[in-house]
Amino acid sequence: MAASTLTEVARLAGVSPATASRVLNGSARKPGQDIAERVRQAADSLGYIPNAQAQGLAKSSSGLIGLIVHDIADPYFAAIARGVQEAAREQRKMVLLATTGGAPAEEKEAVAAFAARRADSIVIAGSRSSREEDQEDNAELAAELDRYCRNGGRVAVVGHPVVGATAPEGYHVLAVPNQELAGALASELAAGWDGDFVIIAGPEGLLTSDDRVQGFQDGLAGAGRAPAGILRTQFNRAGGYEAGLKLAAHIKGEGDGTRETGRKLCIFAVNDVMAIGAAAALRAEGLRIPRDATIAGFDDIETLRDFRPALSTVRLPLEEIGRLATRATAPAAEGHDSDGGLPQPITGEVTLRRSTEAA
Repeated sequence: MAASTLTEVARLAGVSPATASRVLNGSARKPGQDIAERVRQAADSLGYIPNAQAQGLAKSSSGLIGLIVHDIADPYFAAIARGVQEAAREQRKMVLLATTGGAPAEEKEAVAAFAARRADSIVIAGSRSSREEDQEDNAELAAELDRYCRNGGRVAVVGHPVVGATAPEGYHVLAVPNQELAGALASELAAGWDGDFVIIAGPEGLLTSDDRVQGFQDGLAGAGRAPAGILRTQFNRAGGYEAGLKLAAHIKGEGDGTRETGRKLCIFAVNDVMAIGAAAALRAEGLRIPRDATIAGFDDIETLRDFRPALSTVRLPLEEIGRLATRATAPAAEGHDSDGGLPQPITGEVTLRRSTEAA
């Protein structure tokens, strides 16, 4: 059966289509109460479903928030998404989701799609890339965001600014103190560990990973320790597992002779899912944590509640980050600071658990 139309509703209610539209699509121009009630009763009797695009035009708001993440299956992004959803609910808005794998070209396509659907704001969560191969795509993403903001859209980016974005208004960055927190973790681990350190990092040029690597090295230097070795891999669990296999060979004395083998290591993985992957690889090779190696991650994702031994990490308030990013894009009319002012800076804390007990 074909859906009923606004014209049919207007005819049944005895009003003009424009009047019916003002009642059903939320225009600021309101007809009399008796007319409005007559229109609503006609819509109910016909089973009329309002057109969301028409409502957006009438209200100058689509009621939509776009969310762009690398991988919604990753507990880090899932937690941020929960915070975004909670804040969107406060604003009586719906969330549109795009998963991009972290590629700036795909993020650009997502921004364009959200803009075409008149999304009121966009939240982008995920590490920025300064790699040469991403330079052109970064420029196109920045241009798309600038165009969106010039047309009245509002954007919040978690972590680093989008490379090249220049929008003077409507563009907000929610900075995360990755470098400082990684340094604090290194300082605490170095206080109780006299062996070697190694960092499992993402690809060079991935800014979140690079910040955490630099912070950890700075923390070791501040404690008078030698720099950690760095093993670069994919910025996910699979990458952590691959790195864990290499480290297991080192710990078991099966290295290639380029450095001393057969010694315990204190491993820092720059995110928790990489740490989980590395720990799984060590177990698969017959090694135990913390007996044969100690390991720490970063983020304190919800999955760690079920991980054994309990993983040392840096706790970030991931859901709160999602809420703050979403609220930063709310207009002043909704009771928020229109220039993107945030109620509080993002903080985190080092949380030591059994996985680094020997350290």
